[in-house]
Amino acid sequence: MLYGLAADAMLLLHVLFVAFVVFGLVLILVGGARNWTWIRNPWFRLAHLAAIAVVVVQSWLGVICPLTTIEMSLRERAGDSVYSQTFMSHWLEAILYYSAPPWVFAACYTAFGALVVVSWWRVRPRPFSALSQSIGDNG
Repeated sequence: MLYGLAADAMLLLHVLFVAFVVFGLVLILVGGARNWTWIRNPWFRLAHLAAIAVVVVQSWLGVICPLTTIEMSLRERAGDSVYSQTFMSHWLEAILYYSAPPWVFAACYTAFGALVVVSWWRVRPRPFSALSQSIGDNG
């Protein structure tokens, strides 16, 4: 049972990662239009860019996401057949895993990654040096 719960937790973490990538871009674009200052935080923007970069690189290299690999290993240790678990697990999987040829995913991830890169020019983050100066001024 512990492995099954750990697998569900890993699936939830995976969904949260996807939500960060997808909704992060939405928030950046909406925040740019509404002049929200927090979306210009360079650490948030760098984390967001790095997250989608990892996804794009994995898709082009044909590498299975480590979160998926860990989850599958945990499910196997729990004695579960792949994806026949709890209600929560069932619906999170339905959101996250769907069937399409690998090239479709690579193309979608690449296009989304390109949008994230474009957002760096359309909604510029503050420079890291400005952040360091403002922290130094407050200390």
